[in-house]
Amino acid sequence: MNLGPRWRSSWVTQGFDRGSLRSVAASQGHQARPGGGGVAGGRRRAAPPLPPPFLFQPPPALPAPGQDPLAGFLDKMAAPVGAQARKLLRDLVLRPPLLAARSQVVQLTSRRWLNLQEYQSKKLMSDNGVKVQRFFVADTASEALEAAKRLNAKEIVLKAQILAGGRGKGVFSSGLKGGVHLTKDPKVVGQLAKQMIGYNLATKQTPKEGVKVKKVMVAEALDISRETYLAILMDRSCNGPVLVGSPQGGVDIEEVAASNPELIFKEQIDIIEGIKDSQAQRMAENLGFLGPLKNQAADQIKKLYNLFLKIDATQVEVNPFGETPEGQVVCFDAKINFDDNAEFRQKDIFAMDDKSENEPIENEAARYDLKYIGLDGNIACFVNGAGLAMATCDIIFLNGGKPANFLDLGGGVKESQVYQAFKLLTADPKVEAILVNIFGGIVNCAIIANGITKACRELELKVPLVVRLEEEQINMNESQHIPPEYSETPPVGITGKWSLGKE
Repeated sequence: MNLGPRWRSSWVTQGFDRGSLRSVAASQGHQARPGGGGVAGGRRRAAPPLPPPFLFQPPPALPAPGQDPLAGFLDKMAAPVGAQARKLLRDLVLRPPLLAARSQVVQLTSRRWLNLQEYQSKKLMSDNGVKVQRFFVADTASEALEAAKRLNAKEIVLKAQILAGGRGKGVFSSGLKGGVHLTKDPKVVGQLAKQMIGYNLATKQTPKEGVKVKKVMVAEALDISRETYLAILMDRSCNGPVLVGSPQGGVDIEEVAASNPELIFKEQIDIIEGIKDSQAQRMAENLGFLGPLKNQAADQIKKLYNLFLKIDATQVEVNPFGETPEGQVVCFDAKINFDDNAEFRQKDIFAMDDKSENEPIENEAARYDLKYIGLDGNIACFVNGAGLAMATCDIIFLNGGKPANFLDLGGGVKESQVYQAFKLLTADPKVEAILVNIFGGIVNCAIIANGITKACRELELKVPLVVRLEEEQINMNESQHIPPEYSETPPVGITGKWSLGKE
């Protein structure tokens, strides 16, 4: 799968895309977190979040007698901070690796790159000919009641719309239990909606206080006589899309792959020719659809592939891809991942991105194209490059601290972004120190230096600031101008090591 370094994964500090994360989790015997970039359901149970496999490793072997394990680290810190840190960190570093490893297990905050509500994803599918349940969206209890009457269905399902799984077992601040309810009486829909809309719903995937429900989906409830699994995803090893299916649906596909690998079927699709009728028919047959249902399933498979291409998806996963007792093939629950590099082509889809459940500071960072994720520590990280940012978080944990955030400036950063990043960091009341770790291979350190000095002067920085800038070696024989702010003398307000040239 795509192991690109871009910041777009569920896990805060891992550069995998969701397909890769699913593969990694499956290889370690864990379930990947459900509810991808676009969520249309969320039936499956979520495994507890796991730290990425290469993060937060136990400390290295104990140093040789007489060797100070903190010397290199403290040399890079300001003297006052280093003196305080030495006492704090020595016990941790010298602690036996096993105990230290136990103490460093961390609960990471999850994040989706493009957040679509269930009804938005289902509308995308419906608009492209994919068979889904009939549904309406309501903002008020009266609208929900009217929608239930308009459906004129034998049974109705009412689902709270939040960007989290486990809604069925969630609890509302109103006292109502369950974010998903079935009923045959339209009047009950109105009564339930009153206890949902405007109240917080807490699930295993939300903060303790829950998330406020602003909309509910009123849908036709259909019986499922048989469940299968179907997915279309980009696979680098195949240089294009791959169709994956299994006659065993409604459960995590990783479990099926582990216990019954012979029940996993794949069809490699030529990106130029597209999906062939014979491939769609063969997959429908492998999924166990018989008679007229086979043609119906094959048609749905082709429409899903067309949707996959049209919206620049990296994955469309339908689970269950099922049939009803009435003889219909329906996509009951789907998950869609989008290619963020195609945002310029998919403006309408990305405009639907629901950021209302994000932390306000994360939304503010996004305005300035900063990759920011809030954590629960007290040391703010200011880094360029996701890899270096992950390593910086590791170093802080390894030495007894806790990062307050993950902040990746990326390449091509401007002074204005540096200034805004400092505003975000200093606005966090948890921050007690700021660590700047910049590698000049992908950004001009002078830009960072100018942005930092401006922030220090205008924001009246009151917390310790440790700065590490490493630029490529400057040939002083060449006529190069070094800005006055970027010199061997640290700017006013900055404590720590201000480096010029390679350290």
